[in-house]
Amino acid sequence: MRSYKHKTTSSPPLWRNHNYLLLQGGQIVSSLGDQQQFIALPLLILALTGSAVQAGIAVSLGTIAVLVVSPFAGVLADTWNRKRIMVICDAGRMCLILTIPLAFWFHLLTMPQLYIVVALAGVLGSIFSVANTAALPNVVTREQLPAALSQSQAAYSSVRTFGALLGGALYSLGSVFPFLVNAISFGASVFSLRLIRGNFQSDQEHSSLPLQKTIAEGFSWLWKQPLLRFLTIVNGADSLRYGAGYLVILILAQELHTSPGGIGAIFTAAAVGALLGNLASNRVRQHFRFGTIAISMLWLEALMFPLYAIAPNAIMIGLIAAAEELVAPIYAISLDTYRLMATPDSMRGRMSSTVQWVTRGAQSVGAILGGVLIQGVGAKWSALFLGGWLVLLAIATTLNRRVRHASLPAPSSVL
Repeated sequence: MRSYKHKTTSSPPLWRNHNYLLLQGGQIVSSLGDQQQFIALPLLILALTGSAVQAGIAVSLGTIAVLVVSPFAGVLADTWNRKRIMVICDAGRMCLILTIPLAFWFHLLTMPQLYIVVALAGVLGSIFSVANTAALPNVVTREQLPAALSQSQAAYSSVRTFGALLGGALYSLGSVFPFLVNAISFGASVFSLRLIRGNFQSDQEHSSLPLQKTIAEGFSWLWKQPLLRFLTIVNGADSLRYGAGYLVILILAQELHTSPGGIGAIFTAAAVGALLGNLASNRVRQHFRFGTIAISMLWLEALMFPLYAIAPNAIMIGLIAAAEELVAPIYAISLDTYRLMATPDSMRGRMSSTVQWVTRGAQSVGAILGGVLIQGVGAKWSALFLGGWLVLLAIATTLNRRVRHASLPAPSSVL
């Protein structure tokens, strides 16, 4: 086994990077607040209206906002001050979310207000996410970047693991209490961002191009990078499977007469697997080239997913989900590291927004196609079909010469 550990060791450890700790700490608190709202929003709407359709509409508005706003978010992140953007977005989300408990306590809460708040919060969240991704390489050093991405994903997985339990506990204290906690979490994020010193971008580009041409410039730049273009297409195709796979796993568990608590345990096992994968990703990256990681992880996913179709009980489904999620972040963190290192700072916002648009859009389409597929051939055959889809992606990636020979690029290199 060949080691690809970087020789540069002059950078201090992340725990001594003051700016990173402030950024990460604020985002952990904010993500925990978001998780509470994710659990509480459909419960609140069901309590108010009794309509599952209205709950579904409200939940989907956040995704729709991401798809609409992502291209513009990339332009903003590349042409405006990223730190100011992030502060404004989280301050705006704090004010928006705070209107929900206030309106509820004064008996003024309506469904139109909830729809508007969710949609606008989704818009601000999309802009914040793109700016945050583009800013990270300027908050940490090149050597710290993979570990920073790994730790960020590990923190998110921890929030997924324990957030649902905390969200239920908060909701039991009061139906709008999770929203109050989320608003406070955005305030904490604003506070931590204001304490960060330094710039979130190397050069602030002031483009004279019209907005549509500035957006097109980002798409065009990414399309002209053969390896990044291929990886983005594969990432989108994998996200299509991910969107369909969630529903497939859920239906398979129900067909095995798994209780709601058992289904929750399956996805908790998946979150634990993701957490372990995040913790292992940095060590894997040090010993293998990026191309080797990409090919190996896709093949492992392709071989594991069909196992859902033959799982005899919920415990086995949980183990498969944990193993699959163990593999996924190792590839995802390596891929994110590669993208950020290969992209000039002036293009990182538009690159990140394009990737966000492709992956989130593919997940939404995948969820719809998953329902159609299950309706047509059943959950077991759907799992096998999606496994075959992953095999095709793994074969295509293996045959791509650029992927096979890919290593992490130098900071200034563009493929």
